[in-house]
Amino acid sequence: MIVRISGEAQYEVPDDQAERLNDLDNQAVAAAQSGDEAKFKELWDQILALVTNECRPLADDELVESDVILPPRDVTLAEAASEFTGEGLIPD
Repeated sequence: MIVRISGEAQYEVPDDQAERLNDLDNQAVAAAQSGDEAKFKELWDQILALVTNECRPLADDELVESDVILPPRDVTLAEAASEFTGEGLIPD
């Protein structure tokens, strides 16, 4: 799976991390929909850390369509509540 962090870079998410990323995404959806800003922020930080620390960044000249585009790092709870809906950002 190829994930882009909006305004940043693209990353190749290995299969063994995709399930973990999906789980964090589902939890973030629940936190955003319930208005739990502290929990959402904690989960959002975990999502970004997983992608940037555990996934392979693609080179700038490696043009690949993203499977998922994550909002920017500074996404607000209100923005997240409108974007993190249903199954979330990461498809099951």
